[in-house]
Amino acid sequence: MVLVLVLLPQAAFSAEPIQVVILPFEIHAREDMAYLKTEIPKLIKDELRQEGATLLEPPIASDTQWRRQITGTAGLRELGVQTGADYVLWGSLTRIGKRYSLDARMIAPFQEGPPTVFFLEGDGIENLIGSVRELARNLSMKLFKRMKVAKIVIRGNDRIESDAIERLIKTKPGDLFIPKDLSADLKAVYAMGYFEDIRIEAEDSPEGKIVFFNVKEKQTIRNIIFKGNKAYSDDEVVENLTLKAGSILNVFQIQNNIRRIEELYKEKNYHNVKIDYKIVDRENNVADLQFNIEEGPKVLIKKISFVGNKAYTDKKLKGIMKSSEKGFLSFLTSSGELNKEELNQDVKKLTAYYQNRGFIQAKVGEPEVTYEDKWIYITLKIEEGPRFKVGKVDVAGELVQSREELMSTLKILKEAYYNREILRNDVLNLTDLYSDEGYAYADIAPRIDRNLEKLLVNITFDIKKGNQAYFEKIIISGNTKTRDKVIRRELDVYEQELYSGRRLKQGVRSLYQLDFFEDIKVNTLKGSSDDQMVLKIDVKEKPTGSFSFGGGYSSVDDLFFVANITQRNLFGRAQRLNLNAHIGGRVVNYAISYTEPWLFDIPLSAGADIYDRTMDYDTYDKDAIGTKVRFGYPVYRFTRVNVTYLLERADIRNVTSDASRSIKELEGNNLQSSVTTSINYDSRNSRMTPTDGSNHSLLFEYSGLGGDIGFTKIVGDTGWYFPFYWQTSFFAHARGGWVREASNKILPDYEKFYLGGIRSVRGYDWHDISARDSDGIKIGGEKMAQINFEYIFPLLKKAGVTGVVFFDAGNVYASDEIYDITDLYAGAGGGIRWNSPMGPIRLEWGYPINPDPGMRDTGRWEFGMGGSF
Repeated sequence: MVLVLVLLPQAAFSAEPIQVVILPFEIHAREDMAYLKTEIPKLIKDELRQEGATLLEPPIASDTQWRRQITGTAGLRELGVQTGADYVLWGSLTRIGKRYSLDARMIAPFQEGPPTVFFLEGDGIENLIGSVRELARNLSMKLFKRMKVAKIVIRGNDRIESDAIERLIKTKPGDLFIPKDLSADLKAVYAMGYFEDIRIEAEDSPEGKIVFFNVKEKQTIRNIIFKGNKAYSDDEVVENLTLKAGSILNVFQIQNNIRRIEELYKEKNYHNVKIDYKIVDRENNVADLQFNIEEGPKVLIKKISFVGNKAYTDKKLKGIMKSSEKGFLSFLTSSGELNKEELNQDVKKLTAYYQNRGFIQAKVGEPEVTYEDKWIYITLKIEEGPRFKVGKVDVAGELVQSREELMSTLKILKEAYYNREILRNDVLNLTDLYSDEGYAYADIAPRIDRNLEKLLVNITFDIKKGNQAYFEKIIISGNTKTRDKVIRRELDVYEQELYSGRRLKQGVRSLYQLDFFEDIKVNTLKGSSDDQMVLKIDVKEKPTGSFSFGGGYSSVDDLFFVANITQRNLFGRAQRLNLNAHIGGRVVNYAISYTEPWLFDIPLSAGADIYDRTMDYDTYDKDAIGTKVRFGYPVYRFTRVNVTYLLERADIRNVTSDASRSIKELEGNNLQSSVTTSINYDSRNSRMTPTDGSNHSLLFEYSGLGGDIGFTKIVGDTGWYFPFYWQTSFFAHARGGWVREASNKILPDYEKFYLGGIRSVRGYDWHDISARDSDGIKIGGEKMAQINFEYIFPLLKKAGVTGVVFFDAGNVYASDEIYDITDLYAGAGGGIRWNSPMGPIRLEWGYPINPDPGMRDTGRWEFGMGGSF
């Protein structure tokens, strides 16, 4: 006989169902267990019914006193004949102590011979149900002439191991051959998701049934192909898929991955994207999966509307949001693109804007976003509520200073209307003030009392200072190269001293400014007592050495080649070593520099530079070998004073006849000895790509400590960065200089001021803006003024590429001329900047607005490396 189950069948073994009558069992036990007379037959009936038997229910089948009506096996045979049953079953349960025995007998009405006897024993009445079910299985084998499973065989599988399939098959060799169990096994194997078709076959053998699981494996994916994708590269789409080459081809997984691709496109506002797929069959049961993507146009924000705003106009509220309507320059600024996370942040911004201006009860509802064709419409509902003024302000609780002193630090007192942000900053300032007194756990809670009649907010700062805390121990971990003392000296907090939150914050910021670490984690743990604290600093170091080389074309230097080797954390001591080579059409420079940031373990920096530089000027060449010795010391936050001594020997050669007087006088070898002092303030948020903060310096240089060259020079420089909307920023810069020749010394042209080129006034040639002598020769100027304005915006933020538009102006004056800020050469233009691995690279186009006759009067491209102003 061969049995075939194909893909989850409902199997049966007999053409006609077997009909059975089961009579109540007799119970022999000391305890009252009469309920088992009907419960045992009920369990047997349930089991047999699941196997396909039909249970007949004549009245006598529920009569526990049936033996009064039926006598002997003859009467039981007669009952079977009258009811049409194929079999009649009866039995008994006997319990002695904890042991029990089950006795059952079964008789066929039309067959001669004694009844078939079934017998089971067990311990503990709690195991009785299991014994009854085992009895039912034995009955089933007799009723349906069942066989045992002799062997399980898996056929048709190439990639999926047989062991993996067999682990899911509950039917094992030696088990009863039951079709419903095999049907469940088939479902379990099919649920693996690896098979397109499964067939179960069973064959008879002398040992029992041999069961064959015949499987047909699904195709595997050879390649995943994309057609029509432009917004995302193939690699970017693949990164977001759960399907990979070699995966089983599963329709449900394909549909799931289509949804993932759709979500990916919606992140870039392609809300009308359409995606389908195609399966291309290949040999050896593999296939290529092709996703066909119809991106459609970007769906952009057409209009942002507000409902309920009275205090502020729609235009004002839109200016607060990062999300914006599509604008003219949307291809540059990404205006009009919807970012759900940014939109949710905009709701918080609007709420904060209202609550920082007295609208303490203001609420901004969930944005309603509507998609219509290629446009998005956003509606924001606002409940402004009344506007509250600041009422009485007070401090209460445990005061570490006088009430008047603490009140003088509160900025909320200067506000006419309630401002949540300023209130929060006041809490932080008070917290810092208390932490500087050692109260690390001070609790400062502003109590807000609203006067709804007068629309006033009364504020009381309730202060609980807690215990003073000391740094019991400072633990530093994670540093494998940087020495502990380098980290400790930047922290500026020490063991056994009072806790200071302000100095700790400044110290962590200083650690980040070292640029030695990818991450810095600060934890304050409870010490050995309530007034002791353990400070744990965990750092993750990053590489501090770099090697770069490259080349290009510079508007100043023509073709050039550069190479640079830098170690910013030499020997883990924060010492800096730099080797640099620059070879170009005008300049050849070799330099080595070394800096020790903490000389004698105090914040006194010291450094030395040695250089060999050749410079090709228009009317002469300068070959110089020199050295610098540098010292610097911090005098205030973000402020350093620097002193530099320069000693340079220069050879002025190849002097042309039209060179200036000072150059002709210096022809040959000459010596320069000078001292420069400067003070610098730098609060920029980044040295490479700043967007906020400022940088100012004032320099005084005196040359003439021996040698042939002597002058006094003063240069002032100021630059301001202002962050603006959409991650853009403004930059304003001004520079001025003055220089005078020392008596009995020479002021060479190359120490005077020139403007023009990528680092001063763009649109003009290098050194084109200069004072001239009576013969019209450029000799530089003794005075200089320069201004620059830039608007900087991101282009490829992840790659470090930004765009810039600018306006420059400046002029150079001879010693007998006066400063005239109305007489400036101006230029304007734009460009691209890239923070490359070799350093900042600039490509900018400038147009001279008011050049003199003889100057270039057309725009020009300029290329440069290094920072801007």
